[in-house]
Amino acid sequence: MSENETRILVVEDEPTIARAVADRLAAEGFGVETAGDGPSAVDRARSYEPHLIVLDVMLPGFDGLEVCRRVQAERPVPVLMLTARDDETDLIVGLGVGADDYVTKPFSMRELVARIRAVLRRVDRPRVDDAADGPVRMGGLEVDQRARRVRRDGREVHLTPTEFDLLACLLRNRGAVLTRAVLLEQVWDWADASGTRVVDSHVKALRRKLGQGLIRTVHGVGYSLEGTP
Repeated sequence: MSENETRILVVEDEPTIARAVADRLAAEGFGVETAGDGPSAVDRARSYEPHLIVLDVMLPGFDGLEVCRRVQAERPVPVLMLTARDDETDLIVGLGVGADDYVTKPFSMRELVARIRAVLRRVDRPRVDDAADGPVRMGGLEVDQRARRVRRDGREVHLTPTEFDLLACLLRNRGAVLTRAVLLEQVWDWADASGTRVVDSHVKALRRKLGQGLIRTVHGVGYSLEGTP
């Protein structure tokens, strides 16, 4: 997907910030639309069908967390959340409802564009070679990497793009313990280990959706996918 084919929805109730972000993304070659409150954001996401949403947490109508829940329930789409507070609870909740990454205000446009491109690369990158081998089963879990579909005990489970990539990474390395730094590099394309909360929050979301016994925490090291296919 080229950038001039990529549609981004910017959801921000501060007109100055919304305009600045939209102008910068347009200058970078992205297609951009904006929304200024929760209800219009959901409506615009439905009609515009963006490839990514830049979503402020604090919005009139209803907040960005509720926007994320409603949008993800209709159609999986990568979400980059903007938060005014570097508050761990807000970040964990935001990532838990389906956001893929976050940027804390105040942020530089350079950082925002870099994070957006990193999320889009994860969604658009070629699938691993073993995806051609068909679905992989581990007990009641079935993962079809080619179709990017997951079933648990025969029931389809909705995962965000990043949740699926994290599960696929753990699955490819099943039985091995992967550090948070390795997961950040392989799943998020981050070259440093500054985003450990992102990893922990996505693991928590996977456990909530797939069951608590699937992913083992190795304290002080990282995570491992339990079981055999």
